[in-house]
Amino acid sequence: QVQLVESGGGLVQVGGSLRLSCAASGRTFIAYNMGWFRRAPGKEREFVARVSASGILSTSGDSVKGRFTISRGNAKNTVYLQMNSLKPEDTAVYYCAAGRVYSAREYDYDYWGQGTQVTVSS
Repeated sequence: QVQLVESGGGLVQVGGSLRLSCAASGRTFIAYNMGWFRRAPGKEREFVARVSASGILSTSGDSVKGRFTISRGNAKNTVYLQMNSLKPEDTAVYYCAAGRVYSAREYDYDYWGQGTQVTVSS
């Protein structure tokens, strides 16, 4: 069992930056691939970024590529999402997830956090 708690969301102006954190409980954190997803109002949940269990591999979705960076600190059982050059369309609830598969598909993830709101004002 893995429990995930996101933090770091908030209100930011266009062009600003935020760093989201996701703290994981349990000693098996290093066995899991981690992902960030988001859901904007009225839209389906969207893949944002993923990082492999080792931290060596990572990718991000097309809509955030070049602006968002995922990383993990296995010693701290934490995964991060650095978000730069934020746009109004980045407004969403952001979720972190843990899974055994290195995947961009939400159904490959077994555990989810409760989400943190990010609002980008223009």
